[in-house]
Amino acid sequence: MSDAIPDTQSQRHWSRFAAEIIAAFFVVMVAKGALAEPFYVPSGSMEPTLLIGDALIASKYPYGYSTASFPIHVTIAPSGRVFAATPERGDVVVFRSPGDTSQVWVKRVIGLPGDRIQMRNGNLWINGKEIEARADGVGSAEESDGTGIPAARFIETLPGGRTHPIFKFRRNGFLDNTAEIAVPKDHLFVMGDNRDNSADSRVPVADGGVGLLPMENLVGRVDAVAGSWDFATMKQPVWTWLSGLRVARFFTAVH
Repeated sequence: MSDAIPDTQSQRHWSRFAAEIIAAFFVVMVAKGALAEPFYVPSGSMEPTLLIGDALIASKYPYGYSTASFPIHVTIAPSGRVFAATPERGDVVVFRSPGDTSQVWVKRVIGLPGDRIQMRNGNLWINGKEIEARADGVGSAEESDGTGIPAARFIETLPGGRTHPIFKFRRNGFLDNTAEIAVPKDHLFVMGDNRDNSADSRVPVADGGVGLLPMENLVGRVDAVAGSWDFATMKQPVWTWLSGLRVARFFTAVH
C-alpha cells in the first residue's frame, strides 16, 4: 500500500493559475463592454474616410450603454440606455443593424432628433438648407476584390463646421433624390461617406438598409484606425501578404 501524500501544493498552483485566467478573461470582457472594442471594416461604404480592412477602435462610453454594448451578441429585448448622451453631428459611429442585431455596421451621423434630411439631385439638405460640398479632385473607391473605381471626391461641411470627405459616382442615382425625412426622438439619420455605395438611413430596413437608427443600437464612437490591411493581397502568394499592411494608417485619428 502506498503512503504517498497528495501534492496539495501543486493543486493549489493549478487552482490559482485557473483563477488568474478566469480573472483576466473577465477583465478583458469588462473592458470591451465598458471602454472600447475593436471592429473591422468589411465594405467600402465609408470610403474615403475608412477603407476595407481597417481595424477600428470604438469608444463605448461617449453615448452611454445598452444591450448593444455587450461585447458578444445577445438576444435580449432592447431596454434603453444608461448614462445616455446624444452623438454630435458628424461623428462616425458603430451600431447594431436594426435589421439584424448580430451585425455591427459603421456610418456617419448626419441627422439628429428633430432634423429634417433630404437628398436633392445628389446634394444633401438639412433643415431646408443645402449642405456645402466643395470639389476636391478624384479618388479611387476600392471594391471588395481590390480593384479601384474612379470617384469624384468632395469635402462636405455640416452645420456646426465639421468637415469630412465623401465620394460620388453620379448625380442622379437611386439614392440621390429622396423625400424629406424628419428624425424622431431617440433616433439618428446616418449615412456612408461613399454616397452611392451605402445602404444607410436613406434605405428602409425592409430593403436591407438602416432606416432611422434607434440610439439604443449604438455601440460606440469611432476614434481611431488601429491598423489596416489590404484584403486583396490574400489573392497573392502567402509570402507577399505583409505587403498589404497600410502602415501609414496605423494609429490614425478618424474625423
